[in-house]
Amino acid sequence: MKDQILVMNNITKTYHLGGEEQIVLNRINLKINRGDFVSILGPSGSGKTTLMNIIGCLDSLSSGDYVLSDQKVDELDETELAAIRNKEIGFVFQQFQLLPRFSALQNVELPLVYAGVSEKERKNRAREMLARVGLAEKLNHRPNQLSGGQQQRVAIARALVTEPTVLLADEPTGALDQKTGHQIMELFQELHEEGKTIIMITHDTDIARNASRIVHILDGKLSEGCA
Repeated sequence: MKDQILVMNNITKTYHLGGEEQIVLNRINLKINRGDFVSILGPSGSGKTTLMNIIGCLDSLSSGDYVLSDQKVDELDETELAAIRNKEIGFVFQQFQLLPRFSALQNVELPLVYAGVSEKERKNRAREMLARVGLAEKLNHRPNQLSGGQQQRVAIARALVTEPTVLLADEPTGALDQKTGHQIMELFQELHEEGKTIIMITHDTDIARNASRIVHILDGKLSEGCA
């Protein structure tokens, strides 16, 4: 039996706007096993960003059950949610979200600072992770000294340095040209082959096809199948 690390049952998210209830996610059911590479594919306004925020413990659900690494996320308080984000989720954002005054090494170290890791260990781990993504020679470069693809590699290294359960990527090639985006997808494929669990949010069918499994979202509802 495969190791399920993420289970969502009947997840609903509603907002109240102008006295009316708007359903953004409608009874979402999703199960992800350790080592899966899943694309959540949908157009703008489909609910995919809201779903990503709930998966990443950045937003609360209105009803349903969400279990991540045997923890019932919907029962956690803010301090516990912050802890699970730091330990279980590695975030990769479309716009990289690197600190401009920090070097590549310092950017990758940052989650380990929050985790209370010693300076020596975090520098060693950050160096190893930057080498893993092909940037061993760019440790002291600031973001404005790196190409878009290199910045995204720094962001991926930062996401991986805490050894998270899930790598959660939001449109990871959205700010890159086609060639560079293809290179980033090759890196994701390598990470998947190494056993990493990856959830990728995208509106791009071609990008979604890099995953081993595609989940479609439309009007707040999920369905599985080919792109």
